Amino acid sequence: MNKLLSFLSYRERMGFAFRALKSRNFRLFFYAGMVSLMGTWIQNLALGWLVYRLTDSAFYLGLVGFAGQIPALILTPIAGVYADRLNRRNMLMITQFVPMVLAFILSILVFADAITIPLVLIIVVINGFALAFDTPFRHAFLLEMIGDRKLISNAVALNSTLVNTARFIGPTLGGLLIALFGEAYCFLINGFSFMAMLAALMMMKVQPFVKKPAERSVFQDLSVGFNYTWNYKPARYMIMLVTVTSIFGLPFQAFLPVFARDILHGESQLLGFLTGAVGAGALTGAFYLATREGVQKVPSIIRFSAFLFAIGLLVFSLSNATSLSIIVLYFSGFGMITQFSATNTLLQTVVDEDKRGRVLSFYSMSFMGFTPIGSLLLGSMAEKLGVPHTFTIAASILLLAAFFYTFRLKTIKKSLNFSSTDV
Repeated sequence: MNKLLSFLSYRERMGFAFRALKSRNFRLFFYAGMVSLMGTWIQNLALGWLVYRLTDSAFYLGLVGFAGQIPALILTPIAGVYADRLNRRNMLMITQFVPMVLAFILSILVFADAITIPLVLIIVVINGFALAFDTPFRHAFLLEMIGDRKLISNAVALNSTLVNTARFIGPTLGGLLIALFGEAYCFLINGFSFMAMLAALMMMKVQPFVKKPAERSVFQDLSVGFNYTWNYKPARYMIMLVTVTSIFGLPFQAFLPVFARDILHGESQLLGFLTGAVGAGALTGAFYLATREGVQKVPSIIRFSAFLFAIGLLVFSLSNATSLSIIVLYFSGFGMITQFSATNTLLQTVVDEDKRGRVLSFYSMSFMGFTPIGSLLLGSMAEKLGVPHTFTIAASILLLAAFFYTFRLKTIKKSLNFSSTDV
């Protein structure tokens, strides 16, 4: 009897963790996203391997990361304004179509042995323009897609689960595909994977879009959104933490080919395992958030995950053992995605609806727009200091940022009217 009750309780918890899938639109988004993001992570791994194979340079890995994401620093806040004005579904279809075409072009160039670093840079910059618009529109579309505010926090967590399931499986498949067939097939697979999301967006049933007349200019709306975000202390301190993490933490993924080949003395399969370990930890963190109800503990969860990511990255930068590196990358992935998803969840829950797109665009800019600056900065440092020493310094800075956030935690909870007893 006890075993039966335990099993039923387990099923209830599992059902609770996936409650946002009750929405037909979100189910379409979720399953199509699994296919599309799997292709994206396969391509990301193959692109890093291709660049390092062509150049043998950590700097060029950082430069490609910079070129692919720097458009977000400039365009994401403006995209956030338009996410509060334009038809979000239609824009998302455009931001899926453009990367699909680019993936096919990249595949053709590699098949023809005509690929060069300048061509790679052009392709990733154009892709970065699409991504700069995709992210704020995607975040802002979530409530419109689901139609039930009570499901938002679970939908955000499940979206992170989706991303990190793909992060876990995609690189492992990518490593095998590179070893068996080469990078071109990875890019080809990614191109076809976008078709799933395009089909899902067309099949969704949402309320007819009603365009509201703009009362202010784009830059006036942008200024209003920035002032709101800066003056709202929870948003300010959480986005500041995400920004520092993005500059000094997230770029480590672009340098995994160096760790895999030169430090741990492996091949593309090991790169797949390292990237997959990050994804496995991230998937665990995302599922952990999906099983939680309410947001009162979220500020403290952000603090814990920031420390976990920093410590994990520090140990990884000092490791010469493959098994230890895989283990600490798992915990680093857990901390990384828990911090970002928890921040996203809290912002989705507490910000004013009419400023949702703009606030989320600043959040998106904090991890998309500043990561390329970190990639370029850390790539330059790595050329002089070596990759391991560079990330030892970066992890130390992340620890300082986590302490700074800790000192602001009471202020954040007070602004949110949460109890500060668990600070």
